[in-house]
Amino acid sequence: MLYDWHMNSISRFNSLDEVGGQNQASRRGHPISRQLGTRSLVLVGLMGAGKSTVGRRLAQTLKLPFRDADHEIEAAAGMTIPEIFAVHGEDHFRDGERRVIARLLQEGPMVLATGGGAFMNEETRQRVSECAISIWLKADLDVLMRRVRKRSTRPLLQNADPEGTMRRLMELRYPVYATADLTIDSHEAPHDRVVADVVKALADWFDRDKQGGHEG
Repeated sequence: MLYDWHMNSISRFNSLDEVGGQNQASRRGHPISRQLGTRSLVLVGLMGAGKSTVGRRLAQTLKLPFRDADHEIEAAAGMTIPEIFAVHGEDHFRDGERRVIARLLQEGPMVLATGGGAFMNEETRQRVSECAISIWLKADLDVLMRRVRKRSTRPLLQNADPEGTMRRLMELRYPVYATADLTIDSHEAPHDRVVADVVKALADWFDRDKQGGHEG
């Protein structure tokens, strides 16, 4: 291994214990947070779906810690994600991503925003199923493209046909994202509206849980 994801990030993961402890009392005030227990909320979806922005506001609403997996990966590696892709390649990045997310899931409850490819890993999906409720923020192509054009740091879109690449990613990934526990439309609306949709869907989820409508 060219850099040590574990040792570089261990102090950050340990610090989550303190963060989580500070939030234990406050999170009891929200019904959704109380029902989560030790489970986290994991946001999945393509780049531009709003996982980080919606995730932060959702965490504030539920009084839970928020973590962005991409930021945690960069901190663990000591490099930006474009640098990791350029120097070590996508396979190396995906391996580190899998292990960083696994460690974060051990520190729940929290709201965790993941990178677009994270949920494609079978081991990660299994860990999320065991430790969290997964939420797919689903968006149409035109919405995604309007959002991603605002940033030039998307490694997978650094080519002559970014829209064609996004279409292929949608074809490949949407069937997998559809296995998430909840699907929320990430449309062109204020982020607080999407957060409200997530909270309502979670409330319905727990109501079904009480009635034996699903497992977990």
